[in-house]
Amino acid sequence: MKKVEAIIREEKLKDVIKALEDEGFFGMTVTAVMGRGKEGGMTIQFRGRLMKVELLTKVKIEVVVDDKDVDRVVKAIISAAKTGEVGDGKIFIIPIEEAIRIRTEEKGTNAL
Repeated sequence: MKKVEAIIREEKLKDVIKALEDEGFFGMTVTAVMGRGKEGGMTIQFRGRLMKVELLTKVKIEVVVDDKDVDRVVKAIISAAKTGEVGDGKIFIIPIEEAIRIRTEEKGTNAL
């Protein structure tokens, strides 16, 4: 099993959720996060003054899937989240040692 963790633009969340659901992946965790990449944030104008915003608001989506489904999930996220501009986000793939469904005590991919 793998956890696919994607950090994307806020405005792309609905598109990514729809893309994942269209591929048959309904279980996910979504978290509001803040961060920055190499660009170091951005400069905005606020009340007539230029201000440096170092941490940008993003969304993190976490999906745990069977190893064979990783490529499908990654492709769905990329197709829905990509704008071609700096700040589109990142995807991380993390190995999962075990999953257990609390209600039934099922383990492994059965718990997903």
